[in-house]
Amino acid sequence: MELNFEVALWVFAAILVHYFVYLFVMSKRAKSIIGRHVVITGGSKGIGLCLAVECAMKGADVTVIARDEKMLSGAVALMEVIRQRPEQKFQYRSLDIGGDYDQVAQVLGKLEESVGEIYALINCAGLAICGVFEEVAVQDVHKLMNVNFFGSYNCARYVLPKMKKAGEGIIVFVSSQAALFGIYGYGPYAASKYALRAMAETIAMESRIHGISVTLALPCDTNTPGFENEEKSKPRETKIISGSGGLLEPEVMAKAILKHALNGNFISTVGAESWMLTLLGGGLLPWDGFFTTVLHAAVIGPLRLVSYGLHKYFQGIILKCAKEDRALAAESVKVKE
Repeated sequence: MELNFEVALWVFAAILVHYFVYLFVMSKRAKSIIGRHVVITGGSKGIGLCLAVECAMKGADVTVIARDEKMLSGAVALMEVIRQRPEQKFQYRSLDIGGDYDQVAQVLGKLEESVGEIYALINCAGLAICGVFEEVAVQDVHKLMNVNFFGSYNCARYVLPKMKKAGEGIIVFVSSQAALFGIYGYGPYAASKYALRAMAETIAMESRIHGISVTLALPCDTNTPGFENEEKSKPRETKIISGSGGLLEPEVMAKAILKHALNGNFISTVGAESWMLTLLGGGLLPWDGFFTTVLHAAVIGPLRLVSYGLHKYFQGIILKCAKEDRALAAESVKVKE
């Protein structure tokens, strides 16, 4: 896919200016989590574990929630190794956060009794099951919604009233670039991440006046155990499409998410490509700051041409794979004859 040189130059210049504006104009004083209670769902592995480590390094009291007790105990042991303060508290709970709300609320209440009120909730639990839409099992679709959406809903539903009463708090929703536009093979998964994005936007609008900061993280493909499992169910077309974006390390993504959350930014992305896709796929997202909005207004026109090229590129991949499949099927018939 080739772009007109002038358009490409304009896009590069706009991204560069955006970067400098962010550094020198839009940067905010980061909030401190020293001695504050941070709860991280999905904190036993992948991005969630890296976030737990980052929070522990910044002096927070950290609770990690997942279902595998062995991995959870390993996460706590790792945080003990990097302890920053003698009085820091680290703990874990094994819990199905996508299940019954009352049970989730009861567990979170007990966590607050033992460690203190939850100052920051990082919803990182999630999974991906891929496949052509009608071929994904119905029970898997329900599982996706339970983990990716209802798990975050249950936890956020519990902490919101308390944070509003306290007049402070941070809530992070780890969604996906798949929440920006539908991609071949990501149907039900993308739908669950779209739902998470909408919930984050709504809570941010409702809660800002109460001193609560909401961050929506939109990671690209990240080198985690979850991604390895995701690869097993991806159709060939999906692997080709998503593979063009590269693979990010979870430590890099975790550092960015925590930095953006502590700075009070609504959007958290890493890299120029993710920034571009987020801008194209989320025109109404509440990006922070007037100067950022002005830059977006200037660059989104040329970028619209890029989006057209991307869709043509994706359709080309799908068509090529379909032709190859038909050729293989025809060859198989000839062999049998």
